[in-house]
Parts: sequence; structure tokens; C-alpha cells
Amino acid sequence: MTHMFLHSCRILLLLTTWQTAVQAQGIFDFERKPIDYHSLSANNLVTQLQDKINAGEAELIFKRPRGYLDSFLKQLDISTSTQTLVYSKTSVQLHWITPARPRALYFNEAAYVGWVPGGDVLEIIVTDPQLGTAFYTLQQRPTQTPRFHKDTGQCLQCHATRRTQEVPGPVVRSLFTQSDGVPIYRFGNFTSDHTSPFSQRWGGYYVTGTHGATLHMGNMLIQRDTPYEDLNYESGANLTDLSSRFDTRPYPNPHSDIVALMVLEHQSQLQNLLTKARFEEIRGNSYDNTFSDKDNSPSPATRRRVTRAGEALLKYMLFVDEYQLSAPVSGTSGFTAEFSAKGPHDRHGRSLYQLDLKTRLMKYPLSYMIYTQAFRQLPPMIKTYISHRLREILTASSTDDDFDHLDLKSRRDILDILKETHPDLAGSW
Repeated sequence: MTHMFLHSCRILLLLTTWQTAVQAQGIFDFERKPIDYHSLSANNLVTQLQDKINAGEAELIFKRPRGYLDSFLKQLDISTSTQTLVYSKTSVQLHWITPARPRALYFNEAAYVGWVPGGDVLEIIVTDPQLGTAFYTLQQRPTQTPRFHKDTGQCLQCHATRRTQEVPGPVVRSLFTQSDGVPIYRFGNFTSDHTSPFSQRWGGYYVTGTHGATLHMGNMLIQRDTPYEDLNYESGANLTDLSSRFDTRPYPNPHSDIVALMVLEHQSQLQNLLTKARFEEIRGNSYDNTFSDKDNSPSPATRRRVTRAGEALLKYMLFVDEYQLSAPVSGTSGFTAEFSAKGPHDRHGRSLYQLDLKTRLMKYPLSYMIYTQAFRQLPPMIKTYISHRLREILTASSTDDDFDHLDLKSRRDILDILKETHPDLAGSW
């Protein structure tokens, strides 16, 4: 207990020292004009739910052992099949988290929710048309009018770094973890997305599902003095039942589905790239308003900003450099079927939500996040750029380009799906 307390104190001291240095240096550029992150008005799923609660039009029900979790997930239409379980002490509620009591994460395309059994708060990340991403907590104690508390900057110390494209946003980290949940940093740590090899994914997470001979870092508990060459990746492989690891009964389901994890890590970085693209256009417009000749046309510098951000976003949306699966992946919950059934569908029943899981994540490799409010409300220059380049890529007569992982059939399939399911983007094609 003393060791854990001292370790937690060291972590908090380091965070406080780093936060002070960050504030002194003004390292978070988005906190200053023209973004002015903390002054922007929030209007998102959480603020809208708060308004409904205040008006008596919605209710959050507190019920033990999970407090407001079940009711909140229902209000935001987040399925419990998205559950993933983290046992590394990498949350603000680190004193509650252990391998015997992992933190549960739930998500949809617009929100992420963290819950720890016995924890003080629900941790919430939500997309926002102006902010890009906003952070909230909800106290886990019964009250007549529950109130969400917006973060004032503390969350940014971990959620606004190069791991998140230097914008406020979600992140999936992978760390080797010892038996008490404390990360072992001497072995390195990784940011996980769809480009990451399995060997660098899900350290500190429970993972349920099968994946053949391809090994990952999940389900591993390591002694601090273990030599790197003695790490046993096999110990966490192809696990389908967590009941021998900890008591799963307090959780909505007993899974930490590998497919849900793959979708989560893809989505989290795409959300950050959407936010970065938004911020880059705002910065460019501000520069032009200050220094340009006021002819209402973007300067070359602003065009370069938009092009860089747009190409990075496009490449990620189209799964350039995606890690190729060497064996089929299968989850243990109902997540795969539930997610693949989502729409919209074209006349042939095809959807960008359909999963592949044999050689890659998605059957049609263009991200389903193209349907989200976060994408639809991109500012005009970046959205026009994405639309133009997508048409250019998907109608190409050859694959001799930066997107050569997409064969001609895949391009035509994606093009046809978009024409029928995303008319405001593809209507002019």
C-alpha cells in the first residue's frame, strides 16, 4: 500500500510540475487565439443532455453497483458491446484501478465513457463541432439534478500531446504493466491505431478474442525486474474468458472485445485528425484576415495548411499504411455483428461499417467516420479539399498513386457506396 501511495504521489508531482512548465511555455497553441479553446461555447451530446435534465425532459438514474453508467450510456445510445477493459494505472482515477478492478471504456462515434467500479466519477470525452473534443466528469453520487463538469485544462496534460496530433482528443496507449497495474516505462510505450503492429497494441488492456499466431501485449502482467527478452507474449494470446483473471460480475458484460478495441483505436486517431484539420483552417483564416490583401481568397500559406491537414486526414481515412492481418480476428461479444449491421446501406446492402477482419479491419476501406457530425461540420476549405481528392482517388483509372493499397474494385465499391449514402459529399460527383 505504501509503495502504491508513493508511486501515485510521484505521478501527481510529475504531472503538476509538467503542467506548470506547459502553462509557462504556452505550449498549447490552441488555448490562444485564434482557436481560444477554453473560450469557445460547447454544444454537444453532453451539453444537450444537461439542458434536457435541467428542463425535466430527461433523467439519469443512479443504480448500484454502476451508479449513473447504465442510464448515461442509454441516453447517449452507446452499446455495452463496445466495452473494453483497462487495468493499467493510466487514468485520473488511477488509485481505483488494478488488474482485479479494471477501468471499463464504452464508445460510439461521438463519445467515450470511462467507468471504474467504486470510482468517484464517470469520465467522458465527447466530440464538439467547435471545440473538436471536450472533456467532462459526472460525480458518481445520487442527486436530483446530476451535473456534468467541464474540464478546465487538467485533461489536456495527457489528451493534447503529439500522441493526439497536438490537439485535444482521445488516445489509446499501450504499456507493459506489472501485477499492481503500474506501467513499466523502461520497456517503452506506444500509441495504438490501425497502423500499429499487434506486437505494440493493448498493453495494460484485457483482450478477449482469437487472432491466431499474431501476438499482442494485452492480458500480460509483468514483474518489474523481468528482462525484456523473457517477456511472454503467449501468456495473453487468444484469451476468450476473463473469469479466471478477475470478478467480471460488476460489469455490464464479461468481455473486452478485440474487435471493439480495433475500432476504438482507429476511431480515436481519426477524431484527432478531424480536429487538427478544423484548427488548421481556423489558423489560416486568421492569418489571412490579418496579413492578406483582403480579397477574400486564401493565401498560399493557408492553402498549404489545408493541403497538409487534408492529405493526412485522407490517408488515415483510406487506411494507408494499415497493419495487415496475418490471421483472422474474431471477438467474443456481439460487437462485430452489431457494428457491421449499422448503416447507411446502399441498394446492394453494402455499408462502410462492414468489418472484414480477415486481412484488414474494414471490408470497404474508407472510414465510417465520414458520416459523423464531426466530419460533416468541417470548415469549407478542408471539406472541399477532401471531396475533390476523394473523387480524384476513387475515379482513378490506375492505382499508381499514394493509395496503391486500394485496387480498382475497392475504389469503385467505395465510390458507389458514397454516391448513394452520402449525397451532400458525393452529390456533385
